[in-house]
Amino acid sequence: MDVLLLSRLQFAFTVAFHYLYPPLSIGLGVSLVVMEGLWLKTGNPVYHQMARFWTRVFALTFAIGVATGIVMEFEFGTNWASYSRFVGDVFGSALAAEGIFAFFLESGFLAILLFGWDKVGRKLHYFATWMVCLGAHFSAVWIVVANSWQQTPAGYRIEQTANGPRAVITDFWQMVFNPSSLDRLSHTLCGAWQAGAFLVISVSAFYLLRRRHETFAKASMKVGLGVALVASVLQIVTGHSSAVGVAENQPAKLAAFEGRYTTRDHAPLSLAGWIDEQQEDFAFNVEVPGMLSWLVHGNTAGVVRGLEEFKPEDRPPVNASFQFFHLMVAVGFGLLGLAGLGSWFCWRGTLFQHRWLLWLLVFAVLGPQLANQAGWFAAEVGRQPWIVYGELRTSDGLSAVVTSNLVLTSLVLFTVVYVLLFAVFAYLLNDKIHHGPDETDLIPSGALADHRRADA
Repeated sequence: MDVLLLSRLQFAFTVAFHYLYPPLSIGLGVSLVVMEGLWLKTGNPVYHQMARFWTRVFALTFAIGVATGIVMEFEFGTNWASYSRFVGDVFGSALAAEGIFAFFLESGFLAILLFGWDKVGRKLHYFATWMVCLGAHFSAVWIVVANSWQQTPAGYRIEQTANGPRAVITDFWQMVFNPSSLDRLSHTLCGAWQAGAFLVISVSAFYLLRRRHETFAKASMKVGLGVALVASVLQIVTGHSSAVGVAENQPAKLAAFEGRYTTRDHAPLSLAGWIDEQQEDFAFNVEVPGMLSWLVHGNTAGVVRGLEEFKPEDRPPVNASFQFFHLMVAVGFGLLGLAGLGSWFCWRGTLFQHRWLLWLLVFAVLGPQLANQAGWFAAEVGRQPWIVYGELRTSDGLSAVVTSNLVLTSLVLFTVVYVLLFAVFAYLLNDKIHHGPDETDLIPSGALADHRRADA
């Protein structure tokens, strides 16, 4: 097999596997802040029990996320040395900022979050919970900034060196706030909030169906649905904003997302379809007339650029981009519907009577992961053939000395190791769920009063 294809498959596999865990950590961090805050505000011991149980799950996702993320940094040097030389100045700054402002913050307060429940005051512990949550978010900030620079590079100049061209930062903040970074960051964070919230919802629904830990499950369900509904609404808003930015900054990508080969006004919005790339047309298509122009420009007369304006060698894989993008959108609207339906029944006090809905909510945990993966693949496939948009082609970013046999061997080994890691994660998560919350975590109100007096 071709070394370029194998290297792309290897990196895609390692990123996809790693990306299962950071969204859960970020989303669970938000839920922990809400749960512990409710405990401190109300004194209800169930919220304390919730916070401690979900802290254990958070620790598991954090540990696996760190372990799987390290591999990608080595791949930059082994498989993508030319790319690393080109972006080293940019990525070095962003990844150093992540280490200083995100990873150290998160890991520094993690011990207090995990082991400080009975050893520090409640205010200090809640502060640690906030810092771990913020650290997880800051980590996403710098990773998304680095990746967004690849999509819409800014604040740099190209410098010729003995080893080839190299991007050098000329304006750090222009690099950070490149044209796509804020849209992509907000969209990514909303997806992470959904991932954490729907995990809380799924486990709570499972307990309710099994009639176990019902008081705990009902309280967790309400928190999870609240976070999920807010995140799902914001996900649609940020997704639209991000798509408008793609239309402006990466028109070939938007054309691929919508399967549009022809530049035209009154451009229709495709709801579903299959694209014949040889014929440069849909094999079948379900569309809404004029809707794409309206979404991009605010009026149906707006002109949307088609792939015909770009050389064939500069076009992304059209059908793959189309399918990943539409899968993400479909799942996103499905999650919004589930969050809205669950919140409606919960507000009416009838949610726990509808077993069919509880079963849907059990399996809804897969939705955010599917949408996050599809969105990430759409963004990366749609950027092709560029690894840095308009500056460096993916084929030019490869290491010169890596052979297809080496990449294939490492890909097989990574697959085996990652399958084992996922099995360990699934086993430990299943064990924690079946064990359930500890009854000893139900702190009585008198103990909370002792905490408050100690803080005073």
